[in-house]
Amino acid sequence: MRSHAPAAVGLALCSALFFTLTYVLNRSLVAGGGHWVWAGILRYLITLPLLALVLPWQGGAGTLPQELRRHPRTWLLWSSVGFVLFGVPLTWAASSGPSWLIAGSFQTTVLAGPLMAPLIYRDHRRHLAWRSLAIGLLIVLGVFALQWGHAQGQLHAGDWLAIAAVAVSAFAYPLGNRMLLLHMEREGTQLTAVQRVFGMTLCSWPLWWLLAVVVWFTVGPPGWREVWLAGGVALSSGVIATVLFFRATDMVRSEPTALAAVESMQAAELLFATVLGAIFLGEAWPHGFSAFGALLIIVGIALFGWISGRSAAGHDEDVRTLRTDRGA
Repeated sequence: MRSHAPAAVGLALCSALFFTLTYVLNRSLVAGGGHWVWAGILRYLITLPLLALVLPWQGGAGTLPQELRRHPRTWLLWSSVGFVLFGVPLTWAASSGPSWLIAGSFQTTVLAGPLMAPLIYRDHRRHLAWRSLAIGLLIVLGVFALQWGHAQGQLHAGDWLAIAAVAVSAFAYPLGNRMLLLHMEREGTQLTAVQRVFGMTLCSWPLWWLLAVVVWFTVGPPGWREVWLAGGVALSSGVIATVLFFRATDMVRSEPTALAAVESMQAAELLFATVLGAIFLGEAWPHGFSAFGALLIIVGIALFGWISGRSAAGHDEDVRTLRTDRGA
């Protein structure tokens, strides 16, 4: 059976572009005087009704209601990890650093998958993927080179706190995603990407509403500007990017190297954030050491794509057409 790896990597790269808007819009919200916590809360509160509109066109709810009734604790736990523990630190970091710093810090997620594999799997996927880890380290090196050049070697305490917060998000997001994929695999549950994202968003709602009540009475209600910007994040990141990314991970769930390659495509967010930040937020273009870091990231992404492509083709040069989502 041929692998879906190249198509999955392509979907993941597209998702990275839409994920990038999260950093730009969150930064714009905070810079405009909005409170950082509303950015995360409103994003997921708005995402659910948007997904509800999409769901009927993507096969409906399917077996999701039965799955949630059978395993509510599993879904509540890993949805909270993958969305709440991911979203809160990420939006807080938007108030502590520019969009390129936050996007760059999130690229530590390329190490999360390979490092977590020995801890969460019990089959052939349990081994430490040294090739994936080595290329992930190359990408992270490029990330920090880009950050260091952007900051001109002057990363302050607030910058390091932002980096630490985003690192938590970078591990929480793939952890929640992988644990639910593993649960579905064990139970033989078949859900589409949209159904899975809808289920995770729904199961994260109790914590988001609890946070909303607390924030409403402590810092006040959100303004319309916050609502509109959060709505943009919900559509681009919460719906389009997340569905694309989850569909990509679904396609290669049993291929550790390809799965790591899919997750590594998020490194492109840093390049996208640099361009969008320069255009819309007036941030400086990378040069010197920063440009070198960007080059390392591009090389790392290309290596991951090459590895997944070779794996997909089984080293058979006669393979010209690989299965895509449309042809599955």
